[in-house]
Amino acid sequence: MAGHSKWANIQHRKGRQDAVRSKLFSKLSKEITVAAKMGDPDPEKNPRLRMAVKEAKTSSVPKDVIERAIKKSTANDGDEYEEIRYEGYGPSGVAVIVEAMTDNRNRTASNVRSIFSKNGGNLGETGSVGFMFDRKGEVFYDAKVGDSDIVMMAAIEAGAEDVESSQDGHLIWCQDSDLNEVSNNLEAELGESNSTKLVWKPTNITELDLEGMQKLMKLVDALEDDDDVQRVTSNFDASDDVMSQL
Repeated sequence: MAGHSKWANIQHRKGRQDAVRSKLFSKLSKEITVAAKMGDPDPEKNPRLRMAVKEAKTSSVPKDVIERAIKKSTANDGDEYEEIRYEGYGPSGVAVIVEAMTDNRNRTASNVRSIFSKNGGNLGETGSVGFMFDRKGEVFYDAKVGDSDIVMMAAIEAGAEDVESSQDGHLIWCQDSDLNEVSNNLEAELGESNSTKLVWKPTNITELDLEGMQKLMKLVDALEDDDDVQRVTSNFDASDDVMSQL
């Protein structure tokens, strides 16, 4: 997705350091707890937990925080979370998928709907934009791991579907059900990745100008500030000139 590395760069630049860091740690910890509760508390025996721990480590979550999140999964007094996906349209008709974990479905639905309406968007029914995305496994490596030919050969051998290489790094795509196997194969060949996760990959793209990007960022920031929202995906793209002005 053209917007992937661009959005990552926006998030890196925009700062709000301590508040963003704290909220991110909380969301990642929640994912670890839920993943451990749904399967085995040993990451080596639980692919989802392994990916959650990997993402947490990539985001510099301290080891003791990760261990506490795993231990919480075996406690009987922990909150029971359910996973919910919301779909809607943002400014300029951009498709938006919101993934949430909540212990109160009514609260989360109300908050997400309000955020959409206050920021130029419209929350739709399940499936209203989902058909514009494919569920895929995504593995990202920094550019320094090797050139595009090296990464392409490793990806083919690992069982991946496609590779997108740029100056930012290498995005490797695979079937969602193959992510654990592909990431393990890649790790054996290229070393540990920067990130490994399941994503919604857009099948079409909405091009945004500067004003459109600013409005979309406002919506996404508001959604990500909600404690129940784990991840926001959209099908935007924007020129390098627009990105440089953000």
